[in-house]
Amino acid sequence: MAVGKFMQRASERDYSKHWAIPGTFPWIIQQPKPPITDRPIRVKDNYIRAVKGEQPYWIPCYFYESNTIWPDAIEEHPVPEKSGYDWWGVNWEMVDSINGMITKPGTRTISDFSKWKEELEWPDISQVDFEADGKKIQKDLDPDRVHIYQCTEGIFERLHEMIPFAESLMAFYEEPELLAEFFNKMADYKIETTQKVFDYYGRVDGVLYHDDWGTERAGFFSNEMFDEQLLPYEKKFLKDFVKKSGRFVELHSCGRNGQYLPEMIEMGVDYWNPQHRANDYDELFEKWNTKMSFAFDIDIPHGADEKEIRRRVRDFVDHFGGNGRILASIMTDFTDPRQTDIARDELYHYSLEYYNKLYHRNSDH
Repeated sequence: MAVGKFMQRASERDYSKHWAIPGTFPWIIQQPKPPITDRPIRVKDNYIRAVKGEQPYWIPCYFYESNTIWPDAIEEHPVPEKSGYDWWGVNWEMVDSINGMITKPGTRTISDFSKWKEELEWPDISQVDFEADGKKIQKDLDPDRVHIYQCTEGIFERLHEMIPFAESLMAFYEEPELLAEFFNKMADYKIETTQKVFDYYGRVDGVLYHDDWGTERAGFFSNEMFDEQLLPYEKKFLKDFVKKSGRFVELHSCGRNGQYLPEMIEMGVDYWNPQHRANDYDELFEKWNTKMSFAFDIDIPHGADEKEIRRRVRDFVDHFGGNGRILASIMTDFTDPRQTDIARDELYHYSLEYYNKLYHRNSDH
């Protein structure tokens, strides 16, 4: 079968070069980070303890204490990240106000979902130079941090990027058998591309999987529909492949999706970073934190002084630290880097003291 024009472009790209545009999201998370020193154990090891609920030494600072593996060679968005087409032929638009991408309204890669087998061109990833891209990306990874592959555009998201959203939902009712075949093949594609990351990008400790399942009011699907039509294929990729390979699974899923926590656990998710304004942190924590971990925001308001910042961080640790299954995403005024420095300092030192007492450890840090 002939390679289509978008896959042809990917096959000819020189992935030994950096393709992300400075200032865009991929570029930001691909940048090297300063080393983190003077910790009682490796930052990586402590991060994984918090993910798995294995008595961490301190509460990890989300994103800061990890390195993100964002390959240029997996073109789930246009490469570079600007208005254009990915290797599926989906047309994306850059929205400057959010510094992010959306599918261009009216985009469709197939005329009707019932015709996806005949019309959809699946990426032939054998054409792509993952080895060159992996060597390049590895150079900027800190060996002491945890390394997380950012696996964007989950199996449901990819469906509604190919056809209008309403048609995607209607496929659950009108074409359930055909939809199952689509999701199964998409899970196989995710396994195939993720295996390339495991093979060529150095040490990979976990996978951050993106698949949005709801609005800010509720999930898109009943739990019965989710269990029947999505869960088997999410589980095939995450639990049966990623978890069996020895990596952890982080979920990014926007929406008020607490109703799917039983499904998250069944599909192998170790921790979820829920959308703050759509979810009640206390409700999630009280019901589920003994069974899985969470990454919650610490909101630092504009203009907060050092005393207020440290108080908010301590309140967070006291409130959520007890099960040893929490990570903290520090949300500060980005115009004042000093706020972030203060919050990180307090998070490390106060949570270290907190866990030393909780787990009866001696402290010399």
